[in-house]
Amino acid sequence: MSDTSQPPSQEDSFISHLIELRDRLIRAILAVVIVFICLFPWAKELYAALAQPLIASLPQGGQMIATDVVGVFLVPMKVAMMVAFLIALPYVLYQVWAFIAPGLYAHEKRLVLPLVVASLLLFVLGMSFAYFLVFPTVFGFMAKVAPEGVAWMTDIDKYLSFVMTTFMAFGVTFEVPVIVIVLVRMGIVELHKLKSARPYVIVGAFIIAAVFTPPDVVSQFMLAVPLCLLYELGLFLARFIGSGKPEGEAESEKKTA
Repeated sequence: MSDTSQPPSQEDSFISHLIELRDRLIRAILAVVIVFICLFPWAKELYAALAQPLIASLPQGGQMIATDVVGVFLVPMKVAMMVAFLIALPYVLYQVWAFIAPGLYAHEKRLVLPLVVASLLLFVLGMSFAYFLVFPTVFGFMAKVAPEGVAWMTDIDKYLSFVMTTFMAFGVTFEVPVIVIVLVRMGIVELHKLKSARPYVIVGAFIIAAVFTPPDVVSQFMLAVPLCLLYELGLFLARFIGSGKPEGEAESEKKTA
């Protein structure tokens, strides 16, 4: 007769973690799908709102075009899916948090949860900055420099690709304070070394801006300057948060966890 009081083996524990991971992934995907289904009837309106900065800058009589037969259907669906993911993102992050939280120590939980919330807010702020400030500026500049007699129009799929790339660039850029805080808090890089790296950060910011923005000075400055300022903000906040706990205190907390 087998002894049922024995603790679960390492293999059983690993399988149980995989099952939990699968369940939480399914819940996260279902949340995105449910929100997408709810947004489906308004897919065209969502794309119209996304295209508004460009449409407002087009010359009189200008319009967007679709060179792909199914583009008029697929592109609005992609926009609806993107919006659905953003709406469901807090629940998706909750599922991620619920999966990893049991394996964290108390001081790690106190650090991770605020950083996750701050990362989400900063990413959305970066996208908003791109939509409300960068797009009108860039599209207005492009409309002015278009040669006489040239019909300045764009394919809706290419426009979506440009928007997604720009959103990602500015969303990740606005994560710089969180990255700096994590590097200092985890003791990966000392604060004074990050301060001494300012010249390299400035050069890197303009290189990144040149890669991810249109080839005009205005949009490059609108990405590079916030990146540098956010780096300084991260350095400022890292002074108050400081590095991780002393080794002895961290070991003591691990033993009592």
